[in-house]
Amino acid sequence: MSRVREIVPPLLLAVIVLSVPLFLKNPYWLNVLILVLVWTALGSAWNIVGGYAGQLSLGHSAFFGLGAYTLAITATHLGWNPWLGIALGMVLAVPLSLFIGSITFRLRGPYFVLGTLAIAEVLRLVALAWRSVTNGAVGIMVPFLFQGVSRAPYYWFIAVVAIVAVGITWWIERHKVGYYLTAIREDQETAESIGINTTGYKNLALVISAVLAAATGAFYASYLSYIEPDIVLSEPVSLQMAIVAIIGGRGTVFGPAVGATLLVFASELFRAQFKQAHLLIYGLLLMAAILFLPGGVLGTLQQRLKARRAARAALTGSTFGVRKEAS
Repeated sequence: MSRVREIVPPLLLAVIVLSVPLFLKNPYWLNVLILVLVWTALGSAWNIVGGYAGQLSLGHSAFFGLGAYTLAITATHLGWNPWLGIALGMVLAVPLSLFIGSITFRLRGPYFVLGTLAIAEVLRLVALAWRSVTNGAVGIMVPFLFQGVSRAPYYWFIAVVAIVAVGITWWIERHKVGYYLTAIREDQETAESIGINTTGYKNLALVISAVLAAATGAFYASYLSYIEPDIVLSEPVSLQMAIVAIIGGRGTVFGPAVGATLLVFASELFRAQFKQAHLLIYGLLLMAAILFLPGGVLGTLQQRLKARRAARAALTGSTFGVRKEAS
């Protein structure tokens, strides 16, 4: 019964998210919500590795770009159905993530961060140089997944991807995989000493994360209908994934969704209100959030709730002890 009570609220939330296009017809706001879902999916993908496993990757644009370019190349040069391109991109993300993991997971701390960043940059340079396939800096046109002018099908597709990403995170947090990843994050040496296969679980987290990022990258390429290396393989893409999870609360299930909502809506608001200065104000707010909410929005709220509960429990215990002595 308790398990059913845990599942019902997330399911209701998923139904609400999926029903939005039935009531919201404004193309602008649908586009904003699609961007929120894109960054929710990407933030959740990064959160599995960076939040739960504690591996602060800045190279996730490699998987995002892989999905985007696989769809673009197979559809443009080979004439494949775009859906096959999406599936192939997700499949190719597995060996790429295992290759990257075999290199970077040997590194620790800032060396790991720099290693992931370097690999993503190498892939960006390859895409720039391989002009016969990628058209280099000129870019490549990508076919639409859905015909027609309505954005609703795109919304539903990325909503499913985002729900799956959050659902996988929810499942991980409540099962053995999540406990092991958290143990690795807190103290890898201790985790190894009690028999946890740290390399294996970190690779598993990276594979899941990479597949989700590749699916989102393929969607994003089709939604824009055009990509080039600086759009899908650049450092800001990886950085934004991490920022979304960190602002919302890394290591929490819904933190990336909260972070994506706040950042996308803030960006739209500042762009409309402050024109050219919106990036400066946006950056200052990000810095303030990181300084004053180090655990992210959800992480900080959870910490404060735990502190209050602990204080209440201590107060209740002390009061009970006094009454017992008096009696």
